[in-house]
Amino acid sequence: MRFSCSLKLNHIFRRLYATSGHANSFLVLYARKNHTATNRVGVTVSKKLGGAVVRNRVRRRLREVYRLHETRFCPGWDIVVVARSRCVNADFQKLCHAYLSLAEKAGILEAAQ
Repeated sequence: MRFSCSLKLNHIFRRLYATSGHANSFLVLYARKNHTATNRVGVTVSKKLGGAVVRNRVRRRLREVYRLHETRFCPGWDIVVVARSRCVNADFQKLCHAYLSLAEKAGILEAAQ
């Protein structure tokens, strides 16, 4: 990720969970300005979704969606994505569409040229 880094601190995750999120059947997205030039992205996958192999696969797929479309995101945001159970069996195109539609609802996508 060129313009981003991963979000690791628990207090930042909790601060984002306190904001109003945007949800669809695959994901929940929380976003908040961080007043820097980079985005910080975190992915949360519950143990309810499956074992470690399943959870790590979901995490990798969500990070890849962000990586492929990173240039479309406005800089200066903290973003947390929470995976829902339908995310496990969804194909990659549906995940991309779900992720980008939530980012558009949250107002963190740049205007298309």
